[in-house]
Amino acid sequence: MRQGPWNHDICRLTPVRQEACVLRELVRTNDMVLVSAIGALLDGANIHHLVLDQNMSIIEGSLGILPRRILVHEDDALEARQLLTEAGLSHELRGDE
Repeated sequence: MRQGPWNHDICRLTPVRQEACVLRELVRTNDMVLVSAIGALLDGANIHHLVLDQNMSIIEGSLGILPRRILVHEDDALEARQLLTEAGLSHELRGDE
């Protein structure tokens, strides 16, 4: 597992890293409570993650119809998937592509 603070530009740190940087989608959901719970689980395991589309409520009028996506670095994807499976959330996981 990578150490250090999460950086949204982590893929741009070096040219080599940029080519190798791949994020994997773990979960896509409209349930903000689930997004929060998964974020807490990942934080507790020191797995850095990114929640995309979180601010789309401006466009959707705060209806919660646009799903939020939780992504992790591909190096952490297996560990994150195992963590969510052990927490009983395997039914929420996206297919492993």
